[in-house]
Amino acid sequence: MSKDINLQAADNIRALAVAMVEKAKSGHPGGPMGGADFMHILYSEFFNYDPSDMAWPFRDRFFMDAGHLSTLMYAQYYLLGNYEKDDVANFRQWGSITPGHPEVDVARGIENTSGPLGQGHTMGVGAAIATKFLAARFGDWMNHKVYGFISDGGIQEEISQGAGRIAGHLGLSNFIMFFDSNDIQLSTSTDEVTSEDTAAKYEAWGWKVVTIDGHNHDEIRKALTDANNETEKPTLIIGKTIMGKGCVAADGSMFEGYCELHGQPIGATGADYEKTLVNLGASIENPFDIFDDVSAFYKDVLKEKTAKAAEKKAVINAWRKDNEALANKLDFFLSGKLPELDFESIEHKAGIASRAASSNVLAYLAENVENMIVSSADLSNSDKTDGFLKKSSALQKGDFSGSFLQAGVAELTMACIANGIALHGGIIPVVATFFVFSDYMKPAIRLSGIQELGVKYVWTHDAFRVGEDGPTHQPVEQEAQIRLLEKLKNHSGKNSFLAMRPADSAETSVAWKMALENTNSPSGLILSRQGIKDIPAQGESRYQEALAAEKGGYLVKEVENPDVVLVANGSEVATLLEAAEILEGKENLKVSIASVISEGVFRNQSKAYQESVIPNNTPLFGLTAGLPVNLEGLVGANGKVFGLEHFGYSAPATVLDDKFGFTGEKVSKQVLEYLQTV
Repeated sequence: MSKDINLQAADNIRALAVAMVEKAKSGHPGGPMGGADFMHILYSEFFNYDPSDMAWPFRDRFFMDAGHLSTLMYAQYYLLGNYEKDDVANFRQWGSITPGHPEVDVARGIENTSGPLGQGHTMGVGAAIATKFLAARFGDWMNHKVYGFISDGGIQEEISQGAGRIAGHLGLSNFIMFFDSNDIQLSTSTDEVTSEDTAAKYEAWGWKVVTIDGHNHDEIRKALTDANNETEKPTLIIGKTIMGKGCVAADGSMFEGYCELHGQPIGATGADYEKTLVNLGASIENPFDIFDDVSAFYKDVLKEKTAKAAEKKAVINAWRKDNEALANKLDFFLSGKLPELDFESIEHKAGIASRAASSNVLAYLAENVENMIVSSADLSNSDKTDGFLKKSSALQKGDFSGSFLQAGVAELTMACIANGIALHGGIIPVVATFFVFSDYMKPAIRLSGIQELGVKYVWTHDAFRVGEDGPTHQPVEQEAQIRLLEKLKNHSGKNSFLAMRPADSAETSVAWKMALENTNSPSGLILSRQGIKDIPAQGESRYQEALAAEKGGYLVKEVENPDVVLVANGSEVATLLEAAEILEGKENLKVSIASVISEGVFRNQSKAYQESVIPNNTPLFGLTAGLPVNLEGLVGANGKVFGLEHFGYSAPATVLDDKFGFTGEKVSKQVLEYLQTV
């Protein structure tokens, strides 16, 4: 053998990455060439998983942050047998399983969808929290590791501050991250944009930090060994690497470390594609082949991984026999199923804010759902997740017996962590903040939807009725933005998001029921700050009637042959009830009222059902505290929506209701004006 097998394997990864990008005429070859040595050593010598059982819950996990380095993953996993030759040869093509940025595919080793920098490693922090949470309940045998891979861009993204702070603060010793530090990013060298001391920054957050030559296999081994032995801190391995390691120019000289190698085929740079392949030991005619020696080496690696996993499974099975009740509980957690829950038994005082009703539900869940982590961005006493916290305790370094994560003021970080918790499995993640700050969370909400994760978002202070805090804290356009995700399908053909704005405490209980039962897409509860008059029950049980909200919308007030149907959700339903009383008492009109908690779910119902709630042949009037577009699709071109088309102002909520026209009396006048036009 002319070259050390480990170097051969790393060069094979480099050659495959180069070939994939060259054939696709698109991609990022330079970074994968630099990170190949670390990936090979990690997967061949340290990474614990079962090749015959890829979804094994107690496997190590790898979270890629730099999704543009997807060819690094595909090449590595090709050597491990997770991909076929045609898969890597069809990189970035229609119908291929090797998209430009990696998408969740646990069967092939892809643990997370990544691309927007910063989110991937933060999801890894979430998975590490999930592991610690489960280990605190089931035993130290649950000691699998979570590995992250980050680039210069990910280090610079602001979210890295939140992830670094929380991981260090919680002492996530099971989280090991490799920083591929090649001093090059897409359009510049890093010294043009930053002069920070990355090592000092992470050390200040409480991390163990080591800097190594990222191409020296012995240094990589030592760093990974030490990281695996660390018991108090997360570890950052700063690997100094070379962008485009192994690239050769047409004259045979080395062409490494150049910015242009980052984001385009190397044949479009100063490097020569064919000479680079030859330098790496690859065949020009068959660039997607695995080298013979590397193929034989990895067959042995797979045998060793399978045998080691079998040994671990034997340990787990012995634990199961000695701890049957705990084992059954663990299996139940991992199944994703819910315990029997009686939402109707949850008591609410009359006329409370829906955030307060949510607090009551969370207090009930704290006592009845053991595998839930609730998190708040320094607002637990305002978003009322403290209803859960009072029945639990906060996660702390060295003590993960609690179920509440105090995220601090880091909405995006918190949401990404929740995605990672969901990806790990076995735990239901809930995150909360003010609705206006959903703007900060949007990138993570989007990845929740793309990855089809059952994260629960709790958003309070849902409208201009936040009041005195003024326009910066009064959401006006946020509901329209979130509801767009209800109109967007995920790759399973389902709504990518479930957005619910309940009209009273009973609907809030139902909304929580819907959220918990929605396991394959994210859910959001949009809740009021101020008290809301309860919708009167038409029969004996308001809760039983509110269960109709599970169809997305229903009539909370129904008459035969109505003169007008009023449509709203959330706080505005109570306002419509006041308006209807005026319209019926003073104008002798017949009025029905629809509460549409989720247009997305409502549109999934039969046309006949939709027509029974919002008839096409009847005048329709919508009321929303947000942009009129929130309801325009429901009332149609002939209907009218009264909404807010400007930012709010600082004043008490009742004053704003009056000034903006959101009182029963003023809305009744709006309805009368509308009816005069139809």
